[in-house]
Amino acid sequence: MPATPETPSDADSTQPETTAIDGTATASDVPAQPLADATAAPTVAPTQEPVLAAPAYASPAFATPSAPAPAAPLSPGATSPTAAKSTRPLGLMVGALAVGAILGGATGAGVYAAAAGNNSHSQSTVASTPQNITVNNKDNVTTTTAVAAKAGPSVVTISVTAPGESGTGSGVILTSDGYVLTNTHVVTLDGNSASGTIEVTTAGGKLYKAKVVGTDPIVDLAVIKLTDASGLPPIEFGDSSKLNVGQKAIAIGAPLGLSNTVTDGIISSLNRSIQIASSAVPNGGSGGTSTPGGGTSPFNFWNFGGGNGSGNGGTTTTTPSTQPADIALPVIQTDAPINPGNSGGALLDSQGKLIGINVAIASTGSTTTSGQSGSIGVGFAIPANLAQRISSEIIKTGSGSHGLLGASVTTATSSNSSVVGALIDTVTPGGGAGKAGLQKGDVVTSFNGVPITSSIDLTAQVRSLAPGTTAKLSYVRGNNTNTVDVTLGTLKL
Repeated sequence: MPATPETPSDADSTQPETTAIDGTATASDVPAQPLADATAAPTVAPTQEPVLAAPAYASPAFATPSAPAPAAPLSPGATSPTAAKSTRPLGLMVGALAVGAILGGATGAGVYAAAAGNNSHSQSTVASTPQNITVNNKDNVTTTTAVAAKAGPSVVTISVTAPGESGTGSGVILTSDGYVLTNTHVVTLDGNSASGTIEVTTAGGKLYKAKVVGTDPIVDLAVIKLTDASGLPPIEFGDSSKLNVGQKAIAIGAPLGLSNTVTDGIISSLNRSIQIASSAVPNGGSGGTSTPGGGTSPFNFWNFGGGNGSGNGGTTTTTPSTQPADIALPVIQTDAPINPGNSGGALLDSQGKLIGINVAIASTGSTTTSGQSGSIGVGFAIPANLAQRISSEIIKTGSGSHGLLGASVTTATSSNSSVVGALIDTVTPGGGAGKAGLQKGDVVTSFNGVPITSSIDLTAQVRSLAPGTTAKLSYVRGNNTNTVDVTLGTLKL
């Protein structure tokens, strides 16, 4: 099997498999409970499975809003001025409290009033800030409703048009003056246009023109700047390195052009890596090679490079301006339904904090220029820690930075290894791998605390770190397992 050379398109990987890219007891009968008791999630013991350890990053380019303080609980036996002698069902009370805990302040009270202040089932809409979060059933206010009310105003719909082609995607607001994070394949129509006209629609219905600040096709992230914007609500970042498999995940975006769409599910897997073809990568490559044997990738960007011209994640052209090249992405896997147009939108935790940027889905078969695949419950998001680092770098310099191992690798097989991992094929003199003592034939089994099962895993994890980062790398040589510190170089395109 041919190995990947140490070039600007260096992968540090070649992959042989086909891979690519949310009673009748009344309030007066029950003592008031502290808010935390009504809303606290069950404690989950930490697992031993390593999680993506993107480096801690304090962004000077934009502030991460602090979590709103929960409302003070009522003292036992105290009577709320608005709840005295209430006959609202207890279930509704708890649901509304859950919303208030996540949102806090006026917005939380707004949802409570909409859900609990009306005994009929007529439509009520939260209007404390412009948003389209509607509550029709006062008995079923959920955590997902609260997350949507909190984070929904920070998610936008992005429309891109170029001669003969168009597409829509999603984005998240980074700063009050209009920096927005999205995917490279959204703003470039999957590499077909570097100068498309961009229009952004906020959740509150305002329209803005926007320009690209910079793109990072290596991890498919981009930042745009809205013209003459002010007073926008920035998204609140969570810590994607502290996620647990099975915890709640909520996606917000514009699938098929349907703005403010909310879906939910769970975190299905962590430390996943996917390889996907991108036409936005310069010089024909970024860190991976095309799938050997001409296989069809089960992962895709929803065909921004070839669609039916609907403008809902598709385009009217079928010929990319550049030859697609493979990129390796570290991702969070979720079963929250995401579809064409969700690209660049938010994946959120149960507190409404950003944990990922939705980027791709898996499909059961190849897509064609006459249609697009939809959700089969296997979606992927770029971890928030990586997205925060790259977006801040783009705002500062116009581009993102990525680590380089200094070796080319293939996926280990039973013919050349007794363990799964990434097989070192060549080592670049003077590179990080060489300086750490790695040799041809070594099988990398762990990098920066993340298990490595393939060349794609190693490439994705190396690219997720900034140049100059020192990470622990474990490898097998013969019958011995060794662990070394390796300092990453800089990937240059």
